[in-house]
Amino acid sequence: MNVTVKQHRFPGIFLMEENGKSSLSTRSLVPRQSVYGEKVILIENNHYRFWSTRRSKLAAGIKNGLREMPIQPGSRVLYLGASSGTTVSHVSDIVGPEGVVYAVEFSSQVARKLIWLSESRSNIIPIISDARYPSSYAPLVGGPVDIVYQDVAQSDQSRIFLDNLSFYCSLGAYGILAIKARSIDSVSETSDIFEREVANIASQGMEIIDNVNLEPLEKDHRLVVVRIAEEL
Repeated sequence: MNVTVKQHRFPGIFLMEENGKSSLSTRSLVPRQSVYGEKVILIENNHYRFWSTRRSKLAAGIKNGLREMPIQPGSRVLYLGASSGTTVSHVSDIVGPEGVVYAVEFSSQVARKLIWLSESRSNIIPIISDARYPSSYAPLVGGPVDIVYQDVAQSDQSRIFLDNLSFYCSLGAYGILAIKARSIDSVSETSDIFEREVANIASQGMEIIDNVNLEPLEKDHRLVVVRIAEEL
């Protein structure tokens, strides 16, 4: 198998080249560990995990031209809507042993895999809680974070996002929001929904850094990156 790896322009992310095809990957924090059936390849004493753009909205955003990636080695990340940990595991790889991922998931059943991940990845802190109430998990987070990443299917998803940014972040911190149009409004044009949601976020003291359409990898989704530009 002829596979090569090179550094992506974003720290902590790599490009795997195999038979002329390029794929995103991360260097695994846990050797040989496959989290969701993804291919793991050993190259020069490091294990690299292929990062599926069909299974991760963050990977889809990077694939579709994300200009700025706030999540970097050493980052403290509050991840809302962690589910079973597919994207969380790659974020864990990116932030590395000096970083931490506070992974919030509402469903205890869904979070079983997340808890399993945390047993081998000490930088993942699983939190079974409701992201609508940021103060409820403050004792587990224990302080400010650098980035809030959110992927939740709620009609009030932008409010949840802003509430968590306000509670856990200060001026200059970042947020990344996967906007799910049909979870907000099942009737309106998706372009109108995205425009409305982004305008609302910007009106709350946020600088819009990027706004990436995730089609065709994710239908009716945008990935929006913001920076806190005013005191909240």
